[in-house]
Amino acid sequence: MEVSVERIEGYLSMIAEMSIQFGTKLLLALIVFFIAQWIINRIMSVAALAMEKRGVEITLHQFLLSIFKVILKAIQIIIFASMVGVETASLIAILGAAGLAVGLALQGSLANFAGGILILLFKPFKAGDVIEAQGYVGTVVEIQIFNTIIRTLDNQRVIMPNGLLSNGCVKNLFVESTRRVDMTFGISYGDDIQKTKDVLEKVLAANELVLQDPKPDIFVSEHGASSVNFTVRPWTNSENYWPVYFGTMEAVKIAFDKENITIPFPQRDVHVIQDLKD
Repeated sequence: MEVSVERIEGYLSMIAEMSIQFGTKLLLALIVFFIAQWIINRIMSVAALAMEKRGVEITLHQFLLSIFKVILKAIQIIIFASMVGVETASLIAILGAAGLAVGLALQGSLANFAGGILILLFKPFKAGDVIEAQGYVGTVVEIQIFNTIIRTLDNQRVIMPNGLLSNGCVKNLFVESTRRVDMTFGISYGDDIQKTKDVLEKVLAANELVLQDPKPDIFVSEHGASSVNFTVRPWTNSENYWPVYFGTMEAVKIAFDKENITIPFPQRDVHVIQDLKD
């Protein structure tokens, strides 16, 4: 009976000692955990303020803060687990292997994710810009992390993967303040070239949307099969590109008709040779 009491006392003493050791570790771990929580909150506040000052896109801003917070939280939990005596090396290895497997399974999505980060970070285009990419022309409605949504000129919605946009050619049509409007007009070979130039100059000068600096280009560019072709290249503010294009097309036709300048159409002369026999 005495031996049993001694064993019980030994067990109790060992439990008490272990409880004290574990309690001390747990207390220190909790202190470090809450200190780390305070530090994380401060870091997140500083990071958010820095991104706002740098004008980071709101979508990228929120996403980066979320990722940053998850990483810091993961570090906080690993430190806490290590301090209370949990073996973290194997846990980290398992998480790393799982992350690698997920990464391999989601290669395409990760490429789109990386593309979205690059687009939001370097801003080759932004919401509201008109772009031409992947065979589509339209206005950028929204830039998401994985996809970019555009609205085409005929009001269709197109969703483009960011991986393709970040690795392909994208034409930002109206990002510059001015644009050159390229047009071609043909006249018949019997019309006067200088007179046609004068008419074209008057048409462009009458259009208030056409810039006179730089001066519009008007020159003969081709001797076609049935016409002498003029290349006309006025400059205008980017937002006036289509009004200048369509307005000039209409005004030139009216002016050519008024001045009896012919706009030819393809035609062929057919000569019939008849062999007459007596």
